[in-house]
Amino acid sequence: MVTIKDIAKLANVSHTTVSRALNDSPLIKPGTKRKILEIASQLNYTPNFNAKSLVMKKSYTIGLFFTSITNGTSPSFFTDTVKGVNSVINEDYNLFVRGIDDYQNYSSINNKRFDGIILMSQSEVDNSFIYHVINQKIPIVVLNRELNDQSVMNILSNDREGSYHAVKHLIKNGHRKIAIIEGIKGFKSTIERREGYLKALIDHNIPVQKEYIASGNYDMQSGHNAMEKLLSLKNPPTAVFCSNDDMAIGALNTVFAKGLSVPNDISVIGFDDITSAQYTNPSLTTVKRPIEKISQLGAQTILEMVETQVNKDKKVFVETELIIRKSVTSRK
Repeated sequence: MVTIKDIAKLANVSHTTVSRALNDSPLIKPGTKRKILEIASQLNYTPNFNAKSLVMKKSYTIGLFFTSITNGTSPSFFTDTVKGVNSVINEDYNLFVRGIDDYQNYSSINNKRFDGIILMSQSEVDNSFIYHVINQKIPIVVLNRELNDQSVMNILSNDREGSYHAVKHLIKNGHRKIAIIEGIKGFKSTIERREGYLKALIDHNIPVQKEYIASGNYDMQSGHNAMEKLLSLKNPPTAVFCSNDDMAIGALNTVFAKGLSVPNDISVIGFDDITSAQYTNPSLTTVKRPIEKISQLGAQTILEMVETQVNKDKKVFVETELIIRKSVTSRK
């Protein structure tokens, strides 16, 4: 294996000069730097990250954490998050992906192991993790859930506004008997989407009916089960807002299993705009939540914080968008 000392010998310079040249130091003359880089290229030199880490006091690892990978994280949500982060994190860094609930305690999460952490936060349960990371002086960016702490960099979508526009779209189409299938109890996204649903009803003078609020679990099965309960009501809804697309797909299947039609018998709206939403039959009207874009912004921000050693502390909202397809019909 080729080492810095091998390059130094051939270039007739010290190994410190080689190290500085390979790290693009302005202290090295351009001619010397060019000569060293040419030799390194000819020898197919590969940096030893362990050695580099000791010298630079960096781990060259970025952590991407979820509240949980196994509970309440849909495959599409997980994929879009990892895809967004991975598209930005360059080959100089390793990307480490884990669920917070994989840990009994956080003793192994320290600034020797992580240069920076991106947290895709889904629940207030994460707060103890966030403050552990801050106490360890590890730069952190929190995605997806709004924090009260103004000192933490926070990037998220405006879920409340997105669900408000979804329900308003149903109201504009003449629906007044509108149900909601909620996500996991206690998740911030569940609360925000319910608030948007309720505000749309209240703003349009539509009474809130308790039996129209069905619990779900962010998976297809729970959407299926919740829709069964709603359809069995004495006075079933004419439209259902589902707090994510996976539950909406489960709900669609229940309607078909009952011999009914979407949207003729009941209209359905989802949330997230996962890839398969455009391929359901009928195609799903939904709220596009740009998870990949949020994740890219998170990754860009954490790299800036790591490389400049300057913490950022602002809140960035990425707007949602109502995608109108064929699962809603007018009742006017």
